[in-house]
Amino acid sequence: MNVRFGVLGPLRVEGEQAPGPAKHRALLAALLLAAREQVPVERLMSVVWDDRPPASAESVLRVYVSALRKLVDGIRTVPGGYLLDVEPDDVDCHRFERLVVEARRRREEGRIAEAADGFRAALGLWRGRALADVESSVLRRSYAVPLEELRLTAIEERVRLDLSLGRGAEVVGELRALVGAHPLRERAWVHLIEALHQAGRRSEALGAFQDARRTLVDELGLEPGAELAEAHRRVLSDEQPGSAERRSREDAAPVNELPPDVSDFAGRRQVLDWIGAAAREEAAAPVHLVLHGPPGCGKSAVAVHAAAGIERPGGRLYAALGARPPGAVLEDLLRSLGCPDGAVPPALDERVRLYRSMTAGRRLLVLLDDAADEAQVRPLLPTGPGSLTLVTSRSPLAGLEAARAYELGVLDDDEAVAMLGGVTGHDRVRAEPEAALRIVRLCGGLPLALRIAGSRLARKPGWTLDHLAGRLGDERRRLDELSAGDLAVRGSLALGYRGLPDPERRLLRELGALSAPDFAPWVLGADLEPLVEAGLLQSRGLDEAGQERYGWHDLTRLYAAERLIEEDGGPRTVLEARAATVLERTRQARAALLPAEPGTGRTEIHPPGRTGAPPEAADWDTGFSRWRLSGSALSGSALSGSALSGSATGSAPTGPAGAGLETGWARREARWLGAERRFLVATVDDFSRAGLYEAAWRLAFYLTPLFELGAHHDDWHATTATGLDAARAAGHRQGEALLLRGLADLHRAEGRTEAAAAALRAAQPLVEGLELARITLRLGLVQTRADEAERAFTRALQVFDEAGDRRGRADALRALGALRMDAGPLEASLAAYRELGDPLGEAGVLLVLAELSRREGVPAEAAASARAALKTFTSYGDRRGAAQALLALARAMLDLADLDGALEALVSAMGEFDGLGDEPGKAEAQRLARETRRRRGLCTS
Repeated sequence: MNVRFGVLGPLRVEGEQAPGPAKHRALLAALLLAAREQVPVERLMSVVWDDRPPASAESVLRVYVSALRKLVDGIRTVPGGYLLDVEPDDVDCHRFERLVVEARRRREEGRIAEAADGFRAALGLWRGRALADVESSVLRRSYAVPLEELRLTAIEERVRLDLSLGRGAEVVGELRALVGAHPLRERAWVHLIEALHQAGRRSEALGAFQDARRTLVDELGLEPGAELAEAHRRVLSDEQPGSAERRSREDAAPVNELPPDVSDFAGRRQVLDWIGAAAREEAAAPVHLVLHGPPGCGKSAVAVHAAAGIERPGGRLYAALGARPPGAVLEDLLRSLGCPDGAVPPALDERVRLYRSMTAGRRLLVLLDDAADEAQVRPLLPTGPGSLTLVTSRSPLAGLEAARAYELGVLDDDEAVAMLGGVTGHDRVRAEPEAALRIVRLCGGLPLALRIAGSRLARKPGWTLDHLAGRLGDERRRLDELSAGDLAVRGSLALGYRGLPDPERRLLRELGALSAPDFAPWVLGADLEPLVEAGLLQSRGLDEAGQERYGWHDLTRLYAAERLIEEDGGPRTVLEARAATVLERTRQARAALLPAEPGTGRTEIHPPGRTGAPPEAADWDTGFSRWRLSGSALSGSALSGSALSGSATGSAPTGPAGAGLETGWARREARWLGAERRFLVATVDDFSRAGLYEAAWRLAFYLTPLFELGAHHDDWHATTATGLDAARAAGHRQGEALLLRGLADLHRAEGRTEAAAAALRAAQPLVEGLELARITLRLGLVQTRADEAERAFTRALQVFDEAGDRRGRADALRALGALRMDAGPLEASLAAYRELGDPLGEAGVLLVLAELSRREGVPAEAAASARAALKTFTSYGDRRGAAQALLALARAMLDLADLDGALEALVSAMGEFDGLGDEPGKAEAQRLARETRRRRGLCTS
């Protein structure tokens, strides 16, 4: 079967030279080299423009693909890239690799002549230099160089087989051409010398050795390696290199230097399966695997356990790297492979060549433990096809060519308990399962910490697991407790810390001021990748805001905090330096969630380029419109207004003054707040513990819109409590009032109106003017009597009118309209919100108008208002508002006898209420659903 496409020489398509510009050829070559595999767009741009794509590269690439499709069938667009759907055997390079693998298999089966013919067929596919007319250094590095190396190796393996078949005279000419093209390739010289010797041309063989020696000395300043010297010795002694000698060498018991496997090994099924699958591959090249992860995560134990179950006929080598130079490691490996002491070359380059020569014909397993970087590992990689290298490192060694990486994390609870039982004794763990789980979690699932904890228990049979859990519970002593003999978590972490340059050590200490489980680089304004390379941080990927996030093990955090205290005096200075950045960034995001700033006189929405009230004013009203205007005094309204002036997460229309927010900004800021929620919640506590009370209460206040929108009530409770304590400690009455107002919003969202009223009454003596009016307005919402509620709304409206606060006026009119079920105030409120450019305010009024239309017997108008409100709430990500709008829509649908539409809306509403934990809302939706089914004749009760 002829190949359709060729890259082993000039590019060919269906036997003809590939037409088109150079970049088209590079693109086609990239797709052919990855036949039937997806190639990401980013990779193709890198190939076509040699790692320097222009800004328009992606659109230009689509043009190139379109042009190629006219010449080549099978180019498909797939998510994220393109794929050329052709049989791999239709491409000469893939067929070449397959034929090489088959030839090697025949050789191992003892079918020498067939193997030699197989190599010959594979090499016959070559028409010149790989990718000869493709102008892409990226493809040359990634594909052409490895293919050329495999071609030379295949030639040498085929020649070796020909020599074993007595064909020395036939290959002399080919070998002279090979050493002429590659004069520094010692194995080619060895084969030439052996071929000449076998052909009876002994003097020419000796001359070839002198030519080889002269070339190596002149070009490299090196004497011939052990294999070349051995070939020379055999010619001098007229000893023919027989196949029996080679077979005896191959049949000898293979070396096995692996450390003993861990008897109490537990878990890690996924990574073991990954290693096992790679070991079973019939690869035409060696396979290199990198296990990386934080200190103490058990990388070495996994590698040894996996290697113990993998057989390789050439043997299993082991090297502990650490800080050792590659030359010293190579000396040990060469001796393990049988190189006599006196034959180990002195220079690193010479050792590398000899090592590659000695491993080229063997299928080995090489375990390289605790590698520092790529430069240390590269010289130690075996070259034999089918060989497997397992590398463990704290770094992912991303620059190691053709290597696959696996990030090893901590053990899950079940695996960790099993490991603890294996070290401590399963009976003791079964006797105290809860204490065992506490130990596991205090150790963070880190295998090193678990082994130490288990060892301490094993040495202390009188200790209970609960006793050790209590000792580990004190963060200040935890690292002291996790030490047993020469094992210590602190020592393992210190090894990585001491290996860092001074700036990275300081960076790790500064991160020790944070208690958050993960963070983004903006927090410290620094590149965190060096700490990832050192294994002290782990990349968590991109968050919803598109930022790279980083995390670490809790014990690493404790170590960093310990170093910060000992070397820099503690976290206060670090947090004080970063407080302004954290507060300002959060305030900006909050501003995107707020349609306006009540009381400032600038109540339209502000775009990113403008500034509103300074943070010192801190008087933004974030929560009024999220109150359900359907408490005891408003029960007749059946209104469930969800969002008005507090929490925009979607697009914000432009106000009449042209001060509108663009949709993208508000959504980006909302995503940013969502991504940073856990970090910011933890930072409120960090600020408070460090005595930075002003920063603590302000940050807690800035976060309320995020908690309202997402119904993060636990976080809302925690930060409000901390913020209130901080505001009181700082003596800031306004801050205390703002947080009490937010607490009232929280209680009201949870249906606790009495608690909401108590919080508002506590805030009243702390404020005056507009802020007092906003509190009065809220108090009206929790009144049990309609007349008291109306008096509160009227008083607040008067204050807002006198101060010219259009935001407050719109809120008060809406509350009055909902209480009275009066279209007049509601229409006035709706007009005010539209003038302000506040779609959430409009949506809240539309819900009340929907109920009013139902009562007036106009369900079609009610449905239209509910749909408009639902659209707004949904686009802003306001789940509670959307749930209430769905209820309003369902009621209107019932009135219109559209039972299917009503049921569809109610099912969606129940899902939203369930997610929000809103039991009253869920119960109302279920009641309406039962009524809907009853009308359809589906209810059986």
